[in-house]
Amino acid sequence: MGAILALDGVSKSYGALRVIDGLSLAVEEGETLGILGPNGAGKTTLFNLVSGDVRADAGQIRFGGHEISHEPPHRRCRLGIGRAYQVPQPFGAMTVFENLIVAASFGSQKREKETYDSAVQVLGETGLLSKANRLAGTLTLLDRKRLELARALATGPRLLLLDEIAGGLTEHEAMELVEEIRRIQRTGVTMLWIEHVVHALLAAAGRLLVLDAGRKIAEGAPVAVMGDPLVQRVYMGLAA
Repeated sequence: MGAILALDGVSKSYGALRVIDGLSLAVEEGETLGILGPNGAGKTTLFNLVSGDVRADAGQIRFGGHEISHEPPHRRCRLGIGRAYQVPQPFGAMTVFENLIVAASFGSQKREKETYDSAVQVLGETGLLSKANRLAGTLTLLDRKRLELARALATGPRLLLLDEIAGGLTEHEAMELVEEIRRIQRTGVTMLWIEHVVHALLAAAGRLLVLDAGRKIAEGAPVAVMGDPLVQRVYMGLAA
């Protein structure tokens, strides 16, 4: 299919701290790439660079064959980059359905009524249809995570960025979420997924990338990457 997202020599620093260091990466259309790394490895900064929340100091970011390094976040969203954040932040005083309408209207630039059908479809895909009229602020953590995922999907993404979406959930809840992510995979949406709940990530990701200090230290098939001695030492703290 070809790469839907490509980073070429991308770097980002905050003062003297280099958080992403000359990172190059290609993500194929339709794949799910899992991203691992210790705290401070640069994982969230990588997402911020792709979504446009921060600008790279050097290098290029291409999406769908077009250079987007200088595009603002709202343009990247409308080009097809959706993001689910680590800490769900729904509009708590709005219903679940209203939250999706806001996201769908923003992502597609359609009028509100034109987004109703797609919003209902996303509610069904994420297990929230029966809670469409609930206030978002009353939801359980699992359903807030589902809503965060649903809001990202409502923008109509070709590329979905998932930031620790399983964090804070029980093992059973995390695997429920994995099943929903697998259903989304079958629609052809490309995913980048940062996750510390490794068994959840391994259940869905076809390829892994491991970062440390803003640099790529391993990339490839999950079994090979998890068995890499450097990954075991840096990420899992195992002796070499």
